[in-house]
Amino acid sequence: MLEAYGVTGTQFEVLLTLCREARKRGWWHQYSGSIPEWFEVYVGLEEEAEEILTYENELIPGLLQSERYVRSLLYADLKTPTEEEIERSTALRLKRQERLLKADAPKIWAVVNEGALHRQVGGAEVMREQLHQLIEISRHNHMNVVVLPYRAGAHPAMDGPCNLLRFPDPRDPDVVYVQYRRGSLYLENPSDVEEYVDLFDHLRSRALGPDESRALIRRVAEEMA
Repeated sequence: MLEAYGVTGTQFEVLLTLCREARKRGWWHQYSGSIPEWFEVYVGLEEEAEEILTYENELIPGLLQSERYVRSLLYADLKTPTEEEIERSTALRLKRQERLLKADAPKIWAVVNEGALHRQVGGAEVMREQLHQLIEISRHNHMNVVVLPYRAGAHPAMDGPCNLLRFPDPRDPDVVYVQYRRGSLYLENPSDVEEYVDLFDHLRSRALGPDESRALIRRVAEEMA
């Protein structure tokens, strides 16, 4: 078809490469069946993002979770998965984290509600391990982890967690991802995205600074029994 339409040279090669890439399946497709189809879409977007802003109120953000923390969350679901499902779901979560230490790692802004630090997912030992991992992660220049403390009081994100993804190509619009139990929403309308940009700016302004956040996380870990 390219030849028929007279497409030649560099443009021919670019379009041909795009065609080949479109037929490739992302690495996450090997985990199909272990995760809902609607979440596969998110994993694909996450893989391409250059910046990820995330807010969590009840748990540690998925990209920052330790292996034992992940497993404890899976066992706590309404319907306990099979051992095979737990292994595959855990492997997917850890695989997603690998990009965080690569040359093309996205910039991370994670705002974590203080309540998520105190909730003992998997018990005190698992939680201490998770909190110490969170401290180490926060020391990387491209990974910002800040805590929204109890004393911040009421705030505009009390209706739940959310994610904002930004991409290197300016032609790709920012995407807001909001998940609920049986599905998710992908928001690309500029007015919707702008509202979430304002939301994250508000949360970051209300959160503790990086050093204060690490100090609080460390204190919660030390006091956990």
